[in-house]
Amino acid sequence: MNDADNSADILFRLADTLATRLPARGGDPDASYSAKLLARGPDAFLKKIGEEATELVMAAKDNAPDRIVYETADLWFHSLIALTHYNLRPEDVLRELARREGTSGLAEKASRGSGS
Repeated sequence: MNDADNSADILFRLADTLATRLPARGGDPDASYSAKLLARGPDAFLKKIGEEATELVMAAKDNAPDRIVYETADLWFHSLIALTHYNLRPEDVLRELARREGTSGLAEKASRGSGS
């Protein structure tokens, strides 16, 4: 197994764990940070996604590679919580990235119309 496969496995395992933290599956907000965010609902985890995205931007502006990696991990983690809440999986995102592979970013953005 190569490193990329192993890395994807980490995302899948984390998604599996996060699914167990859902309130409907017995996630205990007193015992788990993830369960607490999921129990509080979108406002809680969306706020964290915004905070982590800002921290990533600041790390990049500071040209701080270690912080960039750390903040990206935080952003991905909180994004996985959002995916979990909306009953989505990392595989859904990976399929979308695969769909876009080989497509010009400008062409892909134009295909979506205005907005994104």
